[in-house]
Amino acid sequence: MEEISKEDLVKRLKRIEGQVRGLQRMIEEERDCSDILIQVSAVVSALSKVSELVAKSYAHKCIVEMNEKGDISELDALIESIMKLRRF
Repeated sequence: MEEISKEDLVKRLKRIEGQVRGLQRMIEEERDCSDILIQVSAVVSALSKVSELVAKSYAHKCIVEMNEKGDISELDALIESIMKLRRF
């Protein structure tokens, strides 16, 4: 599995931060609603991708640790926890 680096996550979040600032400007300038909604959708999509990457990385780390301990009895609970955290 390809692991996501902290630097890549920070780059993505900075890009999202810029998108949100742009969205704020669009609202202040009273831009067309459809343009604003397109940007909102782009921000939500970008945040969803970050959430996915963090969840995958977290799951991978936890599963590796469980496997090393030889105890995967908590695997179902881990999966359920990740699924609940990803809902927004």
